[in-house]
Amino acid sequence: MLGETRRINIYTPPGHETGGPPLPVLYMPDGGMHEDFHHITGIVQVSTVNGTMRPFLVVGIENTERRRDLTGPTDDPEDRKIAPRVGGSAAFRRFIREELMPEIQQRFRTTDESAIVGESLAGLFVLETFFLEPELFDTYIAIDPSVWWNRGSLVKQAVPLLQRPGQPPRTLYVATADEPEMQRIVESIVDALRQVDVPGVHWHHEPMPDEHHSTIFHAAALRAFRTVLAPAAAEPTNEPGAVGTSPAAP
Repeated sequence: MLGETRRINIYTPPGHETGGPPLPVLYMPDGGMHEDFHHITGIVQVSTVNGTMRPFLVVGIENTERRRDLTGPTDDPEDRKIAPRVGGSAAFRRFIREELMPEIQQRFRTTDESAIVGESLAGLFVLETFFLEPELFDTYIAIDPSVWWNRGSLVKQAVPLLQRPGQPPRTLYVATADEPEMQRIVESIVDALRQVDVPGVHWHHEPMPDEHHSTIFHAAALRAFRTVLAPAAAEPTNEPGAVGTSPAAP
């Protein structure tokens, strides 16, 4: 699919190594051993043991050309300066859908539930997938996503994409650090979610003004897992800056 060998790293929670019940799967770009795999699996391990999140099989996708795989097309010349090749997110998504997911389901005992977590450009990929291929995952966790990409085009498309028929139920958690412009753009996405109010789509916006882009990942991932992957999720509210929800259709 991508025409290259990809290293995939797997974490199995304690007590689920062999013969245990099927597990939901948490996928993560930036999932190399020298990237964010150990950071996220450490949070998953502690959170699973202390009962603040459900056990998940974690699938880390190690990068080869990160900026190619995690970005969509762009017509902004400044964007194209970040790497020799960009705009490959559709092919990367196809690899996950058509190669990686079937392989994981074949090799491991899994449920039908899946989630994805990513930060920065990986957060952009999470949000783009939430809008463009919403049925791929059940839960989307986007941490300080690089929504400035292509002059913020994802924000401009948010309302019409949410208005497309046949929207599947899903959950979005998005956290932002102390950068005002990033917060403004993400708030526009939240406004689109409020405006369209898609049945069955739940969202949680978490501004974290005490965190920087370089520090937010751990703190936000911990909050996100406790919020949207908890053993028994709390009832969502419409408190500003907390949880928003489009209630499931009766």
